Amino acid sequence: MEIHAFRGPGRRFALTADTTGGNLPSQFGPWTAFKSLDLERGRPQPGVNVEKCLDDIEAHGFHLTEAHIRITDQALRG
Repeated sequence: MEIHAFRGPGRRFALTADTTGGNLPSQFGPWTAFKSLDLERGRPQPGVNVEKCLDDIEAHGFHLTEAHIRITDQALRG
């Protein structure tokens, strides 16, 4: 699956299948396109927990981390 990575403030990153990042929570941005990568379950990707990332994208449309710690739930709480 092609995933697009966006950089936010500090050490915050977002991953989404949306090329524009339009589905990313604005309260955690601003977001800047960083790079695109191909993620596949069972295939490691440096710096990304592929399973959790793809689970979040399938369930919520995006995956957020700060300093490599998952913060997707914080964004969903508002």
